[in-house]
Amino acid sequence: MAIVKEVRGYTPVIGKNCFVAETAAVLGDVEIGDNCSVWYGAVLRGDVNSIKIGNNVNIQDGAVVHTLYQRSKTTIGNNVSIGHNATVHGATIEDNSLIGMGATILDNAVIESGAIIAANALVTSGMRAEGGWIYAGVPARKIKEVSKEQQKDIIERIAADYIMYASWYDSNDTDRTK
Repeated sequence: MAIVKEVRGYTPVIGKNCFVAETAAVLGDVEIGDNCSVWYGAVLRGDVNSIKIGNNVNIQDGAVVHTLYQRSKTTIGNNVSIGHNATVHGATIEDNSLIGMGATILDNAVIESGAIIAANALVTSGMRAEGGWIYAGVPARKIKEVSKEQQKDIIERIAADYIMYASWYDSNDTDRTK
């Protein structure tokens, strides 16, 4: 069973039809919407500030979502994919965005709706990634506009695929209602 633990008087709230893997940890002030998945080894640590996650979000294996004490919260919109081993720390990820594998998003950064952050990119503190663009590199920089095909094939398809993947797992060990 996943680690879902109260910290400092805050108990995580997990929406309907969510899959939280047995080795995932969801701690403290964390609110997860409906049809989400938190995969193996992922950590959502809402111990020092809040983490709010919308609907149809997938937090893939090994990803870490955290905040900065009294200085930054993490907000993740709807239809967002957070890739394997990515780190989101005190940032805002707007709807219909994708954070690639191994990417790092730092405090007070904003990823606007429709942006793609490439694998291993570093979005520095306070940076704003414009919606509809792909960002890559260390530090991340705008490299290419997101085409309609990329919007459908990367952002929309991956979010939908993870809802399907989660349906393959037995949900009896997780409270799937708010």
